Amino acid sequence: MSWTEERIEKLTKMWEGGATASQIAEELGGVSRNAVIGKAHRLGLKARPSPVKPSDKGENAAPKPAAA
Repeated sequence: MSWTEERIEKLTKMWEGGATASQIAEELGGVSRNAVIGKAHRLGLKARPSPVKPSDKGENAAPKPAAA
């Protein structure tokens, strides 16, 4: 698979439209999610925040072991 102008254009439009890297990879075919992320980075496309939210420290955090 090579990055043709058409594939780069589609990646750029989908990225800017808010599609996930996985969605873009599936749409393009023949590339992985990581390949999409790498290409977006090399193209200088705007980074997006991670969809993974940091957990609240008090709610689900494991208790700290007592000091010995």
